[in-house]
Amino acid sequence: MTPTFLRHGPYRIYIYSYDCHEPRHVHVDRENKSAKFWLEPVVTLAANHGYGRAELRRIERLLQEQLLTLRERWDEFCKGHGSMA
Repeated sequence: MTPTFLRHGPYRIYIYSYDCHEPRHVHVDRENKSAKFWLEPVVTLAANHGYGRAELRRIERLLQEQLLTLRERWDEFCKGHGSMA
């Protein structure tokens, strides 16, 4: 299961159900590109597959703007899908 937390422009922001055992983070996909960002303690790039630096900065700003919402959605989803990290 991969619940989508947010769609913004070309980006799909989501987690995998088995991610609930890790610290809060999201995956951001567009076409054949993907990145993983930690949401704690601040938005930080964890892995990148295909995005350029400028686009990663735009995504990071988007995640920062939506940080409270993303954290709330993580907590809401993970309460019912295993222990939260």
